[in-house]
Amino acid sequence: MTEKKSHLKFKAMGSSCEITLIGSSNADKILAALQSEVSRLERKYSRFLSESELSAINASAGDTRGILVDEETLAIFEHASACYEQSDGLFDITAGPLNKIWDYRKAVVPDKNTIKKTLQNVGFKRISIEGQKVFLPFGMELDFGGIVKEYAADRLATIASRNSELVGLINLGGDFAVIGSEQTNHEPFKVGISCPKDPVVAIAEITLHHGGLASSGDYLRCFELNGKRYSHLLNPITGYPSTGWQAVSVAAPSCLLAGSIATIAILKPLQESSDFLRDTGLSFVAVDNNGKIQTNLE
Repeated sequence: MTEKKSHLKFKAMGSSCEITLIGSSNADKILAALQSEVSRLERKYSRFLSESELSAINASAGDTRGILVDEETLAIFEHASACYEQSDGLFDITAGPLNKIWDYRKAVVPDKNTIKKTLQNVGFKRISIEGQKVFLPFGMELDFGGIVKEYAADRLATIASRNSELVGLINLGGDFAVIGSEQTNHEPFKVGISCPKDPVVAIAEITLHHGGLASSGDYLRCFELNGKRYSHLLNPITGYPSTGWQAVSVAAPSCLLAGSIATIAILKPLQESSDFLRDTGLSFVAVDNNGKIQTNLE
């Protein structure tokens, strides 16, 4: 007998999302709870919502009193700090000011002086954290874009997995998390990896038994000027877009870890990044700017 599958499609965090549940007699209630959790996290951490906690943190920049954050937000800062250190500064949630000077709609490259001046407000090491208080220097602006969607996917999978018999797949705009532990007996999920220049074409397939998968790429926002391609993925050290990869997809024990590794990889120089990805021992698919595919999939 085929187990019942339930699906929910919705928009959140600027993305198309889908949740698939298998084998639940209470699917509607679970799906509603999971969608509600996504909405909570979006309201809390979106930089586009003036009432969000992230907006309040950014508004506190330069305030010597700092701002009090809860344990959930503190954990995000701790993860961001670890990524910053392990990537030698390439993974940096303080790169927000750089996003403002690169105009991808008008295809304009900012001048060197503007970039140099903006970089003065970038650098995670300039953040001070004392207990649950965060202190941002004046002019700094945080962007949790490389963390929150992946964190949300893991969070939904954790909530759904409280039902030990339930299996399924979370898809938040291409960030995936499997519902069900390694001990759960279920068929693995096969996730297609799209061609960066033609999303309807699959160039590879990654099998997920548990954990998550995330991708980073320049296919969503980029422009070409005088024959040169400019990605929206900005190197927080140089202030300029990354140049090595078009896209990187990674499968890992959690979606958050997968996303962090993919982001770090896409910002590293090409050969260094290729070695970095292989050294992780994780499944990955990467496409360079010439369209060449690298992978360690069998």
